[in-house]
Parts: sequence; C-alpha cells; structure tokens
Amino acid sequence: MTDLDDAYANMPYIPGGADYPARWAEAAAAYRDEAMMVQVGYGPGVRRQIDLFLPMGGQKGLIIFVHGGYWMKFSPQDFSHLARGAVEAGWVVAMPGYDLAPEMRIEQITGLIAMAVAELARRFSGPIRLVGHSAGGHLVARMLAPGMLPEEVASRIEKVVPISPVSDLAPLLRTSMNATLRLDAAEAGRESPVHQPVPGVPVQVWVGAEERPVFLEQARGLAEAWACPLTVEPGRHHFDVIEGLEAESPLLAAVIA
Repeated sequence: MTDLDDAYANMPYIPGGADYPARWAEAAAAYRDEAMMVQVGYGPGVRRQIDLFLPMGGQKGLIIFVHGGYWMKFSPQDFSHLARGAVEAGWVVAMPGYDLAPEMRIEQITGLIAMAVAELARRFSGPIRLVGHSAGGHLVARMLAPGMLPEEVASRIEKVVPISPVSDLAPLLRTSMNATLRLDAAEAGRESPVHQPVPGVPVQVWVGAEERPVFLEQARGLAEAWACPLTVEPGRHHFDVIEGLEAESPLLAAVIA
C-alpha cells in the first residue's frame, strides 16, 4: 500500500466502518418499501436506471443525488433512504445509476450523469438541485462545466451541494485504485472540478470535520477555486456525513433552502 492509498482509505479509520455498506443497504430497502418510487431508464444497460422518489401532493422541484464509491462501487439502491428528508419536504428526488470502472472511464461516467440529468429535466419541470457524495460530489460538480449540459437544462440548476467531493483527481494517479480507474494525467486534469471556470450557480461544499485530511483538502480546494461557501460539519466522518439528508438537519437545509 502506498502512502496515498492509505490517505484515501476511509473504512479503516472509521469506527465500525466495515458495517456501513450493509447498514446503508438495509435502511435503503426499508425506505423503498414505504416510499412512492418508480424507475425510469436513460440509456441501454441495467445500470442506466434512475430511481425516482415522489412526494405526496405538490412538488417543489427536483433534487438529483449521485452516489459515491470511487466510481467503482455501489448503486442508487444502496442509498434510497437518503431521499427521505427532501421527499418529506415536497421535492422529487432522483438517484441515477451509472456504469462503473473499469468498464467505464471517469470521463465516460461524467457523460452518463449528464445524460441522466438531461433526461430528468425532460421529464420534470421546475428548478433542479444537484447533490452528490464523494465520487458523486465530483460528478455533480462536473455538471457545472461549460457545455456539459444543454443550456436549457443548465439554466434550471439553482444550487449544487458536493459532499466530501473529489475535486482534484491528480493524486489518484499515484494510488493502486488507478489500476481500475485507468486515469492518465490528461483525463485527470480534464475531470478535476478545481480546474473548471467558477460557476454562475450557487455552490455549497460540505465535508465532515472527522474526515481523512485529504478529503478536507479536496473540499477546501474546491471551495477556494470556486470562491464558494464551505461547511465543515463537526463530528462527522466520510460515511456518516450524508446522514443529514434523511431528516431535518443543517445539510438538508443547505440542499433545499
């Protein structure tokens, strides 16, 4: 293991870290049992499906949540429960799936999320907010790159909340995970949100105070590059920082306020 492998390893440094994926899957399945959920596709393949969670009554707008897992793991079905807070507040929540590395390079995954956002914009009117965690934080930040989305879609995005995002991909070139990600220096540069122009959309970067130092650096780097607010949430680490999306909390307020 290289020093950077250790720096980007979350599970060994979180108490009970190995238990979180099973806990997420169980909570997600329980929420799907009670929620109004439908599934739509945005392209060929079993992973190019979007889980939609619908509120009772009127709809305030659309929130698109993109999951993490270093572009290599998980699916929307592992995080369904994170829709609860916004749905109860009257928002439609969409969770797009995407093909994973090594079958897809990161820039191809970015393209898939852009396709999913455009498909959702076609199906739903009103404002759009984007939120993503870790690799998903990277992916929602990439949606603000010039020309990434059709102008009629980009103009409807009114806020983006990258949670614990990977905003500079260059360090990943020196990790063992790059055997799967297959990044080269050129792609890492193109895919790093810190190198994008400052967006004209409000952005709130969020990270847990107890996260690994590199994730604090990644979050600060994006906030500094984009001159946008950064919240370092006390007592939260990389796995539980997303739990605020389940109910009324400062994080949920940042997304829906």
